[in-house]
Amino acid sequence: MIVTIIVFVLIFGVVVIAHELGHFLIAKLNGIKVLQFSIGMGPDIIKFTKGETKYVLKLLPIGGACMFEGEDGIYSTTSDDEKNQEKPEGAFNDANVWSRIATVFAGPFFNVILAFLLSLIVVGFSGEVIPTINSLTEGYPALEAGLQEGDIITKIDGERIYLQGEVTFASALSGGEPMEIEYKRDGAKYTTVVTPKFSEQDNRYYIGFTIGETIKCKGLDLIKYSIYEVRYWFKTTIKSLLMLVQGKLSANDLSGPVGIAATIDETIEVTKPYGLPTVVLTMINFAVLLSVNLGIMNLLPLPALDGGRLLFLFVEVVRGKPVSPDKEGLVHFIGFVALMVLMVFVLYNDISRIFMH
Repeated sequence: MIVTIIVFVLIFGVVVIAHELGHFLIAKLNGIKVLQFSIGMGPDIIKFTKGETKYVLKLLPIGGACMFEGEDGIYSTTSDDEKNQEKPEGAFNDANVWSRIATVFAGPFFNVILAFLLSLIVVGFSGEVIPTINSLTEGYPALEAGLQEGDIITKIDGERIYLQGEVTFASALSGGEPMEIEYKRDGAKYTTVVTPKFSEQDNRYYIGFTIGETIKCKGLDLIKYSIYEVRYWFKTTIKSLLMLVQGKLSANDLSGPVGIAATIDETIEVTKPYGLPTVVLTMINFAVLLSVNLGIMNLLPLPALDGGRLLFLFVEVVRGKPVSPDKEGLVHFIGFVALMVLMVFVLYNDISRIFMH
């Protein structure tokens, strides 16, 4: 359990630091004063001030914040006659609107950069698994549709496919609907239609083949397949969110820090027999998923998230003037309260699943 906690703190720490560092660096680049750069939540355990910024490490290794001068009415002046003083230089709301948009967007964008850099490590050491058919199962639709061993899946329902995981994910989410599959055989491309077959035992749909060929990636291939890896996690995250909105997934399927820690613990136990390098690469790959998730979730146009702040900034671009800070602040406060309620709900779900398991 101690190992799990250490790994959890390291993964969350790296992902959150990358996010807040994006806000921090782009704010500095645009002349916006950063009052505080903090990692974690809860009580402070380490804090110091360097230059104009206070750096804080908090007790709970989740979340983080970058507080800007003048953001939500927060200024560094504290004297009694503050109202008679000029606003300090470097106020967030005094910056050009596109500078503010860049500063807010930089957090999620740096999560994407981190995911790509980590993917370079994973793909560089373990290679990538491309969607080459290895074998087909009697009685399943893939064989009946004319697919053969050695065929490489290139598209499913018109969507370009690069990795084995994309085929597995598409098959699992098919719902039994016919799937148009484009594949390559001996350099030529062919198309067929496959209707996945439901397995009562596994409670999911299968096409009826084993798939996956590991290739080594160097040079441009390393860059290319690392991009494909990040793209894959983008697709799975966005499609999962759409399924949640459509009611195909419930709020009970959401997982928070406790659930993530439990997943890390299970993954470490499963990969441990294969040696330390496998465990490390698996955890790095988990960090890729988490970083992409954090980036996308923060871009949702919801109050208190980066996406909500971006929404107000784009409204300002269209209107030619900002929304009243009081009104925007109220919306974000309500959103923050709702977010805290959701976090409590997810925490309860995570703990319930662990005890039920």
